[in-house]
Amino acid sequence: MKDMPESLAARTGAIRLLAHVLREGRMLGDGASGLDGPAAARALRLAGLVLRHMGRADALLKDKMARQPAAKIRDILRLALVEIFEDGAAPHGVVNDAVAMARMSPRTYKQAGLVNAVLRSLSEDRSAWDALPAPALPAWLRKPLAKAWSRPRLEAIEAAHLTGAPLDLTPRGDIPEDRQIEGAVTLSTGSLRLSGGQVSTLPGFAEGDWWVQDAAAAMPARLLGDVAGLRVLDLCAAPGGKTMQLAAAGAQVTALDISGKRLRRVHANLTRTGLSAEVVEADAFAWQPDAPFDAVLLDAPCTATGTIRRHPDLPHLRESRDVETLTQLQYRLLDRALTFVKPGGRLVFCTCSLLPVEGEHQISAALKRHDGLTVDALDPEAFGLPPEAASAHGLRLLPDLWPQIGGMDGFYMAVLRRPSGDTPLPAA
Repeated sequence: MKDMPESLAARTGAIRLLAHVLREGRMLGDGASGLDGPAAARALRLAGLVLRHMGRADALLKDKMARQPAAKIRDILRLALVEIFEDGAAPHGVVNDAVAMARMSPRTYKQAGLVNAVLRSLSEDRSAWDALPAPALPAWLRKPLAKAWSRPRLEAIEAAHLTGAPLDLTPRGDIPEDRQIEGAVTLSTGSLRLSGGQVSTLPGFAEGDWWVQDAAAAMPARLLGDVAGLRVLDLCAAPGGKTMQLAAAGAQVTALDISGKRLRRVHANLTRTGLSAEVVEADAFAWQPDAPFDAVLLDAPCTATGTIRRHPDLPHLRESRDVETLTQLQYRLLDRALTFVKPGGRLVFCTCSLLPVEGEHQISAALKRHDGLTVDALDPEAFGLPPEAASAHGLRLLPDLWPQIGGMDGFYMAVLRRPSGDTPLPAA
């Protein structure tokens, strides 16, 4: 791609990334390692934009084409339509590059004329694009969400996914006046929100004044309140946002994760922010602390469906069978985490999932399994959240909350409390 114009290089890279997700079943970010130069970031952004709006592009193409074209041609057409209608790109340049990409391969060379004709026809009428609804989530996810939250709420969630997400930051403390970030708005929960920007160039990055963390993801650690001087375990800690929150609040934090690769990011974040924590690489089912903790925060592995507005590749990568595997792991991790909590201590359980089976149902089941285990009552408004965030045993955040200021990721969180005294828990 070295000799290509930057626009064509970026679009070609985007087509490669789409194939990486849609036909190889791999995460969008994993494919970016094969890209370089100034076109790389644009390619990643364009591929994400196509994945977000792919259902709309396919609806237009279905009405225009009697037969499905080759996979690469379909991706070229999708990219062109999304660029024209969502990215505001000039149709002439987009169509020219789309035709050029079709001609790059002997397998698709003869379809260059089809690409040219279809795009020139569709690009003339924006009203058809604007009339299209937000793309529907895949059936394995849409059906349980409609049952849990109602069809109108589901459609609001799908619409929120279409708009993407702003950039949220968690401040380490008070940011000095000379390092205030222009345009940043302080949310009622304490997070800072920007419309976007290059993270490493923002004021206070090098000084460790803040770290990137969605406003919803910043809530579970705040449920513990004043943790100054407490021993707190952050279980499944990487990439470290909650570890830093707890450390900044004065807790003695142990950050545990099974992935050494992901823990390198925790170390880097702690170094940049000047915060300290004991970082442990271990399997939670094999590791045993010297003494129980005052509190444990378990951000359990899940389908991550609450982060679709940030990761539009997820609906194309997850399957219904993933849900059962992950809920079994959550069940086991929750029971294991309870053994790390001292009597009378607290456990925050959370998942970035839209599915009740990975949230509310897990807590209901845990309360039935363990005699004496209780949940703390949580008032969402006490944490700066809208009243509709109240849910069974905890807080339920969905992407359609705060629509007027950019929404939030989907999350469920609850605070469990072990009974005081020596009441044993079953071995996990």
